[in-house]
Amino acid sequence: MRRVSYLDSPPLAFAHRGFSREGLENTLTAFRTAWDLGFTHLETDVHATADGVLAVFHDDTLDRVTDRSGPIAGLTWSQVSRARIGAREGVPRFEELAEELPGAYLNVDVKSAGAIAPLAAAIERMRLHDRVLVASSSDARRRAVLARLSRRVPSSAGMRTVALVAYGGPAFPPGLLRWALRDVDCFQVPEHQGRLPVMTPRFLARAHALGRQVHVWTVNEATDMIRLLDLGVDGLMSDRADVLRDVLTGRGAWPPAR
Repeated sequence: MRRVSYLDSPPLAFAHRGFSREGLENTLTAFRTAWDLGFTHLETDVHATADGVLAVFHDDTLDRVTDRSGPIAGLTWSQVSRARIGAREGVPRFEELAEELPGAYLNVDVKSAGAIAPLAAAIERMRLHDRVLVASSSDARRRAVLARLSRRVPSSAGMRTVALVAYGGPAFPPGLLRWALRDVDCFQVPEHQGRLPVMTPRFLARAHALGRQVHVWTVNEATDMIRLLDLGVDGLMSDRADVLRDVLTGRGAWPPAR
C-alpha cells in the first residue's frame, strides 16, 4: 500500500501531545497509546536543555507536570531526565520518540530559540523530512529551522502570518501574501485567541482560496468536532483522541491510511 504524504487525505486527526486520560502528556506512553488507537499524526513540542538535548515537552519549566522544577533551558539533560511526568513517566528525547514510532508523522511545535538548531540537526541526521511538520507561534523560529534543512518539509504559519490572513486579507497586495506564505502549507489555529475569533468561515475560505489547509486546536468535545468538520476544516487536534476517533469513524473517515 502506498504511504500517504504528511498532508494527504484530510480530515487529518492529530493526537495532541499523545493521548492520556491520566495527564501523562508528551510521554512515550501517551504517544504509543495514540498510535495504538490508530492515529498516524502526533502533535508535540520541543525545548532544548542547557547542553543542547532536544526534549519533548510543552512548558518552559518542569513545574506544572513533573515532580521537579526549573527552566528546561537552564538544566542539563541529566537533570531533566530525572523528572517524572505525573510522578511516573520520563521526559522523552525527540530522537527517542522518532525511533519509538517510526511510522508516525510528528507535528513539532518549536517552543524556544534554543530548540532550532537541535531540531534541524535531528531532522537531517534521522532523515525525517517526510515525517515532520515544523510549527511555531513564532515565524522567525519556524523559518530558522527550515533554513537549516537540506530539503523542504511541511510548515504551519506563525501568529503574525495567521493574523495577516485572518484580519488583513484583501487589504494586502497579493504579492505580499504570496511572500508571507512562501513556506507555509497550513494554518494550525485555535477558534479564538483571547476574545478575537480566528477560525471563522471567512478565514477558512480565504485559506482554502490560497491553497492552504486549516487545522484547529485544541478540540475536545464531539459537538465541536462535528461542527468544525461540517464547516470544512482539514484537520483537528485533540486531547481526546478517543472521542475524535469515534467522530471520524461515524463519518466514515477512519482509520487513516498508514
